[in-house]
Amino acid sequence: MSGSGGNGVVTRSTLRQQIADALRDEVLAGRLQPGQEFTVKEIAEQYGVSATPVREALVDLSAQGLLEADQHRGFRVHEYSPADYRGMIEARGLVTDGMFHSLAASGMKQLSAPRAAAALAAVRRRGEEAQRAATAGELNILIGYDLRFWRELSGLFDNPYLTDFLHRLRVQTWVCTVQHLRQVDDLKGYLWSGHTELVDVLALRDHAAARAIVAEYNAHALALIERLAAE
Repeated sequence: MSGSGGNGVVTRSTLRQQIADALRDEVLAGRLQPGQEFTVKEIAEQYGVSATPVREALVDLSAQGLLEADQHRGFRVHEYSPADYRGMIEARGLVTDGMFHSLAASGMKQLSAPRAAAALAAVRRRGEEAQRAATAGELNILIGYDLRFWRELSGLFDNPYLTDFLHRLRVQTWVCTVQHLRQVDDLKGYLWSGHTELVDVLALRDHAAARAIVAEYNAHALALIERLAAE
């Protein structure tokens, strides 16, 4: 693990976060498979660090629903079912619908009109990167940009609890999605690419259109996962 800070000192909390982020990325990339088991000792040896920050990182990931803890055997990657995915999608839809309704009703009250427009433009640029990755079928690249897109979009509402909750939901849905999409050889045409369209209707404060775009996206994603799970 690399050092952080100007003096190169890595604190235990920094290591904890770095290890959690690295393992989350391993799960999202499909390199840690559903049901795969490992111990604190194995991860500590892999990263060349002590057991304490590793154990803390694994507990954090378990709290986020990405891992399962077994008192006697260590940890395993959580395996999500289509029913889990449906629940995540429903929860995610309720959150985004509330966001869009708030934006349509009052806009970004904490920002002036020029700053609000600039903030949306920045989110749109992130969406353009996500769209390019989706169109090309580049799943790993898409996941990174998509998570940043939704984090920055939800961040416009100036509510860190909302941002963190939606980010956690999106990570969980991506973990479930990855577990099924890895069986598809060519992902072109499979991946949602409506990011900029969504930003454009939000700029117009069109709550109904934004809701329709996300509803179509969620229906497409759910149908895809259920079909892949059945094959």
